[in-house]
Amino acid sequence: MLTADFDYNLPEELIAQVPPEVRGTSRMMVLDRAADTLEHQHISDITNYLRPGDLLILNNTRVFPARILGNWEDTGGAAELLLLDCREPESEADGRFTSQWRCMCGSGRKARAGHTILCAQGNLRANVLDKDEEGHSLVRFVSEEPLMVVLDAHGLTPVPPYIRRNANDPEMARLDKERYQTVYAQKVGAVAAPTAGLHFTEALLNELEAMGVKRAFVTLHVGPGTFKPVKAERVEEHKMDAEFYEVPEATVQAIRETKAAGGRVIAVGSTSVRTLETVAALHNGEIVATHGSSTAFIYPPYTFKAIDAMLTNFHLPQSTLIMMISALAGRERVLAAYEEAVRERYRFFSYGDCMLIL
Repeated sequence: MLTADFDYNLPEELIAQVPPEVRGTSRMMVLDRAADTLEHQHISDITNYLRPGDLLILNNTRVFPARILGNWEDTGGAAELLLLDCREPESEADGRFTSQWRCMCGSGRKARAGHTILCAQGNLRANVLDKDEEGHSLVRFVSEEPLMVVLDAHGLTPVPPYIRRNANDPEMARLDKERYQTVYAQKVGAVAAPTAGLHFTEALLNELEAMGVKRAFVTLHVGPGTFKPVKAERVEEHKMDAEFYEVPEATVQAIRETKAAGGRVIAVGSTSVRTLETVAALHNGEIVATHGSSTAFIYPPYTFKAIDAMLTNFHLPQSTLIMMISALAGRERVLAAYEEAVRERYRFFSYGDCMLIL
């Protein structure tokens, strides 16, 4: 299967640069696979499509301010770091906190071992130790406060590259810190939000609960690989970046009870799908309480083992995400729906509108 088979034309002005003014007001396209229909609704109308006994699976990962600006210690030139994943847990000795992270480094010069970036007004030292095979830097952070405290005070929310931001705009930084986060985010570790969840408000979740729709949580710490383009000409040759996931026992029990009672498991976002399908693939179709690292790549043809439906945003052309939803709803049907979304001026990508696939 060719990567080009998942291309479509998207006018740049439809790429949402900011979230809707009020959370929970996004438009929602409803794609019904059985009836082969499309409807145009809003996220608040999801109550008309879910039933008592259905189960929502939500990814409770929390985005941390993983992007931090600084200057090279030797030249004073500007640099920035995007923290990807922790390689050595934080330790404290003599009032100094030290940890090692794999990072992406942005600068006018190449980051080399022995170079140091000063961040947070000099209160955070980032010492470059090495590079991995992908060109990412291994960095040792040293500070007088825990790293997460420093990042909370000086870091920036790492919004996707298609959301254009001036790093010195405090209003946009405040907006992203609040809105590029789900209302149920709990477990710190993501550098990108599970964006289908951004549409939910506490009020909408409570309304669904009152009508008998249950909810359960998984964790998948979304990494920058979610935006990684598929460079291979053939889909099958693409490799996914590994991302940590966890499925708790309470979620396993909720899924089993839902299935036994004839309810539907409805994943909110591709990360929830990937978590459940990863576990099911490793355990003969069963969902069990476990954790690990997922490199699952879902594309047509694929038989879903864990989910019955999903809520998702509109995704980039030729991306792994549009391939996943094509596996669920059919490539031609999905591309036709995207053409309709363009005609109807839906907002696309992370801060954009959503699609419910039934």
